[in-house]
Amino acid sequence: MCSWTRIVPIILLASTSFAQQRQPIGLPHVALGAGPFTFDTAEEHKIRVTVVARGIPHPWSLAFLPNGDMLVTERGGRLRIVRDGVLDAKAIGGLPKVHAVRNAGLFDVALHPKFAENKLIYFTYTKPGENGQSAIALGRGRLEGADLADVKELFVGEWTTLLGGSRIAFARDGTIYMTTGATSTNAAQDPNSDYGKVLRLRDDGTIPPDNPFVGKPGHKPEIFSMGHRDQLGLTIHPETGAVFSNENGPNGGDELNLILPGRNYGWPLVSYGRGYDGAPIAHSLAAEKTEEPVVIWIPSIAPSGMTFYTGDRFPAWKGNVFIGGMRRGEVPGTGRLERVVFNGKMEELRRESLLTELGQRIRDVRQGPDGLLYVLTEEEDGALLRIEPAR
Repeated sequence: MCSWTRIVPIILLASTSFAQQRQPIGLPHVALGAGPFTFDTAEEHKIRVTVVARGIPHPWSLAFLPNGDMLVTERGGRLRIVRDGVLDAKAIGGLPKVHAVRNAGLFDVALHPKFAENKLIYFTYTKPGENGQSAIALGRGRLEGADLADVKELFVGEWTTLLGGSRIAFARDGTIYMTTGATSTNAAQDPNSDYGKVLRLRDDGTIPPDNPFVGKPGHKPEIFSMGHRDQLGLTIHPETGAVFSNENGPNGGDELNLILPGRNYGWPLVSYGRGYDGAPIAHSLAAEKTEEPVVIWIPSIAPSGMTFYTGDRFPAWKGNVFIGGMRRGEVPGTGRLERVVFNGKMEELRRESLLTELGQRIRDVRQGPDGLLYVLTEEEDGALLRIEPAR
């Protein structure tokens, strides 16, 4: 006769042993080769990807100077410059100290629309505080040689324990749009909090008088839209001037949103995503008085920097939006560059994943003054890549 008291421990032991032998989730990390790499794509057949510079730890953002040099931020707090295709070993001086913990640190960089006259550079970062707190901040400095001079703190959000990235973009009227995140609290729905919002500021950090909540009690006047999670991509449509941001899901439900004044985008009350444990987060997929996304990603791609392509070097890509992706479906090692095609009403027609063969997390993508696309990989040994026609 069998003894169940003896069998059950054996089953439990086998189960424990199996769990201990499980391999880590994700694909093995792929070191970026020397390149160049040639790939086929759905509409611009045969593209070549060249490594412009490497050895940039966790780069976050890219901006082009009028002379063709490139500024690159590192999340750890350094601003680097690429001159004539060579990464300068010395970082640009003058930046404030940042709170570089996990996903916090130095984020976006953008040139003032009149940079040729005033040499002003804008950047977002996590300002360190006390007792583990920090605040999202917007800074500005004047580029003088290899340093920033007259560095000023233009805007600082309230102190918080939330950690999230921030993007900035100058609109046609010279105002600045700035994203903030709110992943784990109800701050995104709090009109008296700067987090989980798109903010709108003048270039000196003051509040535009036509912002949607100016003069409304209990509402911060810098808020332009609310109900956002972690927004790591922001861009202005080159033809219409419309503002677009993307938003991490979390587990599925990543979004591309058209940002309209005073609107609520739902987080955390409305979401197509689920928790990292698989359980539902939001009460519904849609609700009254909340805006629907333009594009949804299920499974998630962990979207980051993005740009609309307007150049002539890739005619079939004109008007497409390119978005950095850091992993697909919560599987590490599956980074990519996403391309989305729209019709004239900004309705999605199709999408394509690019650079998947490289196995790199893509943090930012920008169109250069030469009409080519430039990409930053989010790695410890991060790289600046250039995408060009191979024909």
